[in-house]
Amino acid sequence: MQTMHAIVPLAAACLLIAATAQTQQTTPAPAQPSSAPQPSPPTTLRTNANLVLVDVVVTDHGNAVHGLDKIRFHVIEDGHEQTITSFDEHRTNPPNSDPASISAPLPLPPHTYSNAPSYPDTGAVNVLLLDALNTPLADQMQVRRQMLQYLGKIQPGTSLAIFTLSSRLRLIEGFTTDAAQLAKALQSPKATPKPSVVLDPQSNQTLDSSIADMASMGAGQNSLSFGSSPITQMQQFIADTTAFQTDLRVRMTLDAMQQLARYLSAIPGRKNLIWFSGSFPIALDPDDSLESPFEAMRTYSDEIRETSELLSAARVAVYPVDARGLMTMSTLDASYTPSSNLVGGGAMNRGRAGRVTSNAMNNPSVPKDDANAMKQTMAEAATMQQIAEQTGGQQYINTNGLKEAVASAVENGSSYYTIGYVPAASKLDGAYRKIQIRVDDTDYKLAYRRGYYADATDKPSEHNPGNTSLIKAATLHGAPPATQIQFRVRVLPATDPLFQNAIPSTGHAGELAATLKEPIHRYIADLTIDPKYLAYQQTPDGVYQAQVEFVIVAYDAETRRVNFVDRGFMLKIKAGEYARTLATGIPARLALDLPEGEISLRIAVHDLAAGRAGSLEIPVKVAAQ
Repeated sequence: MQTMHAIVPLAAACLLIAATAQTQQTTPAPAQPSSAPQPSPPTTLRTNANLVLVDVVVTDHGNAVHGLDKIRFHVIEDGHEQTITSFDEHRTNPPNSDPASISAPLPLPPHTYSNAPSYPDTGAVNVLLLDALNTPLADQMQVRRQMLQYLGKIQPGTSLAIFTLSSRLRLIEGFTTDAAQLAKALQSPKATPKPSVVLDPQSNQTLDSSIADMASMGAGQNSLSFGSSPITQMQQFIADTTAFQTDLRVRMTLDAMQQLARYLSAIPGRKNLIWFSGSFPIALDPDDSLESPFEAMRTYSDEIRETSELLSAARVAVYPVDARGLMTMSTLDASYTPSSNLVGGGAMNRGRAGRVTSNAMNNPSVPKDDANAMKQTMAEAATMQQIAEQTGGQQYINTNGLKEAVASAVENGSSYYTIGYVPAASKLDGAYRKIQIRVDDTDYKLAYRRGYYADATDKPSEHNPGNTSLIKAATLHGAPPATQIQFRVRVLPATDPLFQNAIPSTGHAGELAATLKEPIHRYIADLTIDPKYLAYQQTPDGVYQAQVEFVIVAYDAETRRVNFVDRGFMLKIKAGEYARTLATGIPARLALDLPEGEISLRIAVHDLAAGRAGSLEIPVKVAAQ
């Protein structure tokens, strides 16, 4: 048997494939209800070499630098220079490219979809994370307004996905280059700004005002000699509550970031995570105004560093954007209320409706409030800076130009160099190895991940998001379409008149069909695969064979997997029918039972021998027929 190492022209088309009828030819992967369907893995060539990839953004006064040669770069790992073995430059507009030549998608029949790319691959995809957990409601609304303006002027071909974070991480819109679809998702109820579940400045201000009122009336003054006064007890209560809320916010935020890292690790190449957040502290310092200054003290630097390293391992560069915009001192705001700090020796003077009187502005608490606000703002900026630096991104703070910040982050993160090297220290001992990169004879600014853990790639590790199979990556909900194998698919209910002469299949359709809640409806997916994207082996009698896997995974509106079908086939194409197959494509039919509601179907074609995949995702509104 002669193996065809290249994609060869087909010589025949005797295709033994009908997924709903010829089940004796299928080789489905074992059903695993608790995880995504796993295919039978293709032959893997193993090597002891541990190739490290580092994406490097090079800028000069904020502008991307292009055209640098490999010889100008130097990679130092733990103080020792390494030999660069691979080098690629990526940019939004490659040389000799003509933006006017970008082709519009070809018109397709109704209910028919294609994964053929409409735009050139820029090498990077972008994620908008709208953080409602750490952002005041008014700032969330401003972010959404500016993002809608940005989408109205977005460069064609920019690939974006939208996530939100409130009580949990939620995918609002998967990767797409359709700006209108992204704008629609931003205006959907799922993306509506909402108050944070743990960020409640109004309640804190009310408690603080109560303390001030108690102080102005002399409450607790006579009890100071018998222990803590009601005022100091309430101050400690506020501090403890704030620390508890901060603990929750940090844990929920870092959990979401780690979840994103594992999700995005399945997507090849560089990912730019543009994170809109209002506040995210790296520490809570001791407060000498409290009876127990150190009780509410916190530091989260270790947890933040570990999460940053997990993102780096997944090739995710974080671009934090302060959603609060241009910052001013809170004491200059008309709504400002001095704190109830008694250390300063003064009580608060209040005017009508809680407004601060001119006497209140002379309160000794005001300078301390300014100092505390400045310290908190600097700590939050330090957190953003730490995450950006460790992942190879850039922070944007103290600016009202939020849409300009996103445009800059997308441009910055799409123009980069990918450097690969095999470390001279080949031992995979789990140690953390620091990376430094230099460019000869320049003062350019370089952004790249600062290190990695030398973990074995074939063993689980808490330091990396884990290896992801090709088919799992292709069937990941919301992921960009895979285009190594191109195909079209028509999806219709089985009750459609087009299927009136088809022999209905019996039993359940899909590995999880038996668990679906009634009523359920059967849908038919008719695929047409472009044969030139498959690789073949030729038998002695001239028949071309290809091992192909077809997978459909159905997700509900909450991104839960509700059903899937996974079928493998040995395609056989006889000599003499090449022209017809090339013209008509390779057909396949799969059936899947679906519950009623908003469903997303992830459809994938996997060439098992060549290690190539094609995929796309389509929305289906399943309702009573």
